[in-house]
Amino acid sequence: MSNRSRPIPSLCLAALLMAVIAPLCAQTAAAVPPAPRTTAPSPAVRSWASLDSAQREVLAPLQHAWDQLPPGRQAHLLQRAEHWATLPPARREKIRQRIAHWQQMTPEQRQQARTNERKFREMSPAQRQRLHQSFERFQQMPTAQRERLLQQWRELPPEQRRQWIRQHRHGDATPGQPREPR
Repeated sequence: MSNRSRPIPSLCLAALLMAVIAPLCAQTAAAVPPAPRTTAPSPAVRSWASLDSAQREVLAPLQHAWDQLPPGRQAHLLQRAEHWATLPPARREKIRQRIAHWQQMTPEQRQQARTNERKFREMSPAQRQRLHQSFERFQQMPTAQRERLLQQWRELPPEQRRQWIRQHRHGDATPGQPREPR
């Protein structure tokens, strides 16, 4: 079956991008960059047991790795934990889930998330808005329809996927309609 006889709407690309970009939310919340280097003395390593209950609650997904983190990283995460503790409970729970998700990702998945975040940040505000709108439309589709679109995407050979992405890169094609040549 040719690529023309099986058009994939822009929503599929948006859904796929968001499925891959979703971990970037975890990266934004959990993979906090190391604290900036200063001339101040580096903080001492803090054991997990030395944290107060609020800090342990927020940082729970990092419990097993905490004692091995560099002191600067611990200090930065403790600063973030102070901020997170001021957030509403629902937001704190979402952050905890994102941290846990990030911790479960493979190094390759984390690198892909970083790459996707970089690409997302390089998009213009209009492109980001279109992507967000497409993702919202995709999320409102019935589950069966979303699964069908994802399955169609997975079945495309890699070259056809790349071709489709090139043709719809700027998100200005109407779903199901061919794009005007540039």
